[in-house]
Amino acid sequence: MNGLKEMIDGICAGASEQLKNDFISSSISNLWDNFMADRNKMFETMVNDANIYIPNASNKKEYVAEVSFAIDGITRYWIEGLEETGLECKVADDLKSFTISGTPAKAGDFELKLRYLFDGCSPEDVPYRKLLLIVNPDPRDLWKELPVPEDIEYPKEDTQKEFVKVPALDDGTPQKDIVAASKRGRSHAQEGKPRDDHFKLFHNEENNWYVIAVADGAGSARFSREGSRIACETAVSHCITQLADCRKFEENIQQYDMFKDEDEAQARKYVGDDIYRIVATAAYKAQKAIYAEADKTNMRAKDYATTFLLTISKKFSFGWFIASFWVGDGAICLYDNKGATHTAKLLGVPDEGEYAGQTRFLTMPDIFRDPSAIYQRLRFCIVPDFTALFLMTDGVSDPMFETDANLNNPERWDALWDNLLHDKEHPVDLSDDNEAAADQLLDWLDFWSPGNHDDRTIAILY
Repeated sequence: MNGLKEMIDGICAGASEQLKNDFISSSISNLWDNFMADRNKMFETMVNDANIYIPNASNKKEYVAEVSFAIDGITRYWIEGLEETGLECKVADDLKSFTISGTPAKAGDFELKLRYLFDGCSPEDVPYRKLLLIVNPDPRDLWKELPVPEDIEYPKEDTQKEFVKVPALDDGTPQKDIVAASKRGRSHAQEGKPRDDHFKLFHNEENNWYVIAVADGAGSARFSREGSRIACETAVSHCITQLADCRKFEENIQQYDMFKDEDEAQARKYVGDDIYRIVATAAYKAQKAIYAEADKTNMRAKDYATTFLLTISKKFSFGWFIASFWVGDGAICLYDNKGATHTAKLLGVPDEGEYAGQTRFLTMPDIFRDPSAIYQRLRFCIVPDFTALFLMTDGVSDPMFETDANLNNPERWDALWDNLLHDKEHPVDLSDDNEAAADQLLDWLDFWSPGNHDDRTIAILY
């Protein structure tokens, strides 16, 4: 210290003590400022050179990202700019990483600031490094919901829903109900096009026959939305008439159940003739009704092209009788999860068209070219009971099953059933007499499946 004092006295010879002290203070202050400037530059370089990677987030999707950041000498740091994102940041106790988490509230590119302190750093001018957080938009938000022009021919609502409540028997035994919903696909809404699917439900309160029809109008056909409607309405109307007084048909069903093990072929013939008269004829009349509409409007029948699924069913003392007719894609399935072994019985085979990705339609003349072709589309069976009878268009079956082979996999039907009951966004309460199930099922049809944006229709007897 004496040497330093002698040096200062030599430099400041003849100066007052006050001037000497001012010189010492100024020199020390300048040294400190230069030292801290170098220190600031050192930490700025280390922070800017640090490899900080923040993964992209997705809007409305839960996000958790742990980001490594560890620089010796930094005593504290935090992230600014997350407020509008809906996310929050937590710095690890050891200061070696930070975690950004939460569910983003909006999409966009957000500039963040990583503020940091070190020993000697001024709290009034905290240094920072800019970071970028990208929140990708929810793909669902990119789809437009354009209205259908009001002046189109054959206007149709964007959605359709119905619940058929069947009261319990006098002894309190619950009866199966029907719920169905249909929703315009995103690909249709994007272009302001109408829904092409349709369904029709019926339950006879006098004799407990159920009738369900589901149809998917071909997207390439100009008036397929009307073709699907005509098909469902015409077929169900025919079935209603035929099942109003069907004692002989029911006797044949009972005879079949009694003697199928003795002479199955003969017993089956009586029932086969009946379902041909009722179910196949319903489909045939539906085709002819579409042809008549095409003639009336001077259009081609194929302008009304539609797939077609139809079932009739009733519970007897010995079990449930179900008969079906199937043209096109989609699915009809008798699903049961009550036993130790779950079962999924397809009541038909999905049609394949001439080329991959194509199907066949009710309007095609060869659908009814001969009795053999018709019988190949008819199915009937008797089962003790079942969990659900499903009819659905390919707008549901494609995303849920992906391939025709998977339609025969009971585990995939288990997954669908579980999805319906326990979907995180829109679960469906398929308890007895729950009329709210129609709205719930319609909401469920809004599920997201990349690449699958067609109209969606599903009917469930349960």
